[in-house]
Amino acid sequence: MHKNLDRRDHYAVIFTSKLKHPAHGYEEMAFQMEELAKKQPGFLGVESARSDLGITVSYWTDQEAVKNWKEQLEHLKAQELGKSKWYDWYKVHVCKIERAYQFTSTD
Repeated sequence: MHKNLDRRDHYAVIFTSKLKHPAHGYEEMAFQMEELAKKQPGFLGVESARSDLGITVSYWTDQEAVKNWKEQLEHLKAQELGKSKWYDWYKVHVCKIERAYQFTSTD
């Protein structure tokens, strides 16, 4: 699922959004963008949840990888479609991860 997310000094891009209704074609594009992101240099992983509010967090090795993803041609096209077709609003936060840990139940 994730490539070594317990490492120090990586970056998270937090994308929070509210979809318009209906949002025809959105799910397919979201899947395509996740598959494309996985192929990008510096990609570490992604987590996503959607109900009324959507939150996707992607993880990257460094700021250069984040910048390259933002400027990737197919991703730029998806961003424009999002603005014109799918989103009421969105916001993006880019954060440096200084520490990370997790819990997994053994049940």
